[in-house]
Amino acid sequence: MTFLSRAVLVIGTVLLSHACYSAYEHASHMSAITSRHHFPSLSVHSTASSSPAPMALPLDISIETVLSVVLICVGLVMDAEQLKPIRWRVWAGQVEKESGGGGPFQGLENRVGFMDIRKQRKEFADWIRDKGNTKGA
Repeated sequence: MTFLSRAVLVIGTVLLSHACYSAYEHASHMSAITSRHHFPSLSVHSTASSSPAPMALPLDISIETVLSVVLICVGLVMDAEQLKPIRWRVWAGQVEKESGGGGPFQGLENRVGFMDIRKQRKEFADWIRDKGNTKGA
């Protein structure tokens, strides 16, 4: 992790935590204001619910949140390892060397075919029968 990417991540994390704290403070401040000045019994237009309408976040908190998320994403991308080029020949050659000359599809070419369950059942029954005959003899 380079110093620059670590610094961008730290700045983005600090900004995001500050934006979350600011949003919490704004919400608690708005709820305190509306509860202090909200008198449903004196209101001419009383509604069934006495909860105040939700207040939107200020623009500076929203911008700070988006900026902090962008900074965190940039820091993570800067910290990521370099992508390796995808070359079929190189990968297939490496797999062939590791597997001893079979190639990348060796597992598919050498797989077991369908099993004959009836044949196996008959062999098992014969084995049980032979085992029972040897015990009795």
